[in-house]
Amino acid sequence: MKPKCYNVIIAGGKGTRFWPLSRSQKPKQLLRIFSAKSLIKETADRVESLGGRAQTLVITVAEQVDALVKELRALPRRNFIVEPQGKNTAPCIGLAALEVAARDPAAVMVILPADHWVADNRAFCRALKAAVALALQHDQLITIGIRPAYPETGYGYIVRGQPIGKKGGAIAYHVKRFKEKPSIAVAQQLIGQGALWNSGIFVWKAATLLALLERYQPAIALGLKTIRQAAQGQSLGNHTPRLRAVMRRAYKKLPNISIDHAVLEKAGSEERVLTIEGNFGWSDVGSWAAVHRMLGQDRQGNAGNGKWLGFGAKNCFVHAPNRLVVLLGVEDVLVVDTPDALLVGDLKRSQEIRDVVEELQKKGYGSYTVK
Repeated sequence: MKPKCYNVIIAGGKGTRFWPLSRSQKPKQLLRIFSAKSLIKETADRVESLGGRAQTLVITVAEQVDALVKELRALPRRNFIVEPQGKNTAPCIGLAALEVAARDPAAVMVILPADHWVADNRAFCRALKAAVALALQHDQLITIGIRPAYPETGYGYIVRGQPIGKKGGAIAYHVKRFKEKPSIAVAQQLIGQGALWNSGIFVWKAATLLALLERYQPAIALGLKTIRQAAQGQSLGNHTPRLRAVMRRAYKKLPNISIDHAVLEKAGSEERVLTIEGNFGWSDVGSWAAVHRMLGQDRQGNAGNGKWLGFGAKNCFVHAPNRLVVLLGVEDVLVVDTPDALLVGDLKRSQEIRDVVEELQKKGYGSYTVK
């Protein structure tokens, strides 16, 4: 029997950089920014042809699971797996691998953040199918790299080594090393060397990842083993009281570490990581400035959603679905209007909105970050 391919959508982030539109109960992946669909619905629909609805898993946290189940009604309820607490991506992806391996020990898993934007869905799926074929053939960890459009300092970079040949029309390369969030000067240098953005989209056999976690991260492997024993062959999406209690205790002992630092960097030094360049139009939609870049702009560089008018304004972004906003002679201004909160700021500093949310909570305005 041919091994199955499972889509694993990671959907636990809060998306605080999209305040005031995103709140803890309505994180970024549930926002409808580019179409009538939420970002996570677009993600699930985009990869349905790879594994189907029955093989699409969602990893999230307790405060978001009800909203996600409602948003993705077509997925089986047992396919929603709840982490007891956020511990970064290594425990999260390890938990997903545990579930995938229990369903099919030879299965390949495609790990997808819930809140990315893709321009060409067909090209996206072609790249993923090529990566799945590589994972089956070479038993390696596969990353999807993106050719940089500009020297972004908020992304990680993949420095490519030697090519290993084509698969499904895509050329795969050994990964020489990873560079996380470089300075603009280093980013420019990396781009000149042919480095790729690290999209955070990964493909590998669940069994391969679990073996590497045991090798590189024994604390995570031990916690996952405890959870697997408590599940007694049942799906981790069944959420029995006993299983929830075991998962809470196990998670308290797990390190807070990304899959990049926990596994990929170490495996890369042993030539266990490959990358395929994805040419399908991509963004991690990490800030309002990123949305501004992706939306159609007028001749002065202004863009927005909703009702707005730029009059002598330059390089501004507006999100105002319910109120007319007029920009008069301003530059680099960000405006996000919601029924109970209004954000006006410097578009170039939109990454700092996360710090604004923390300050609101400190100042006693935490209710404006929850609803």
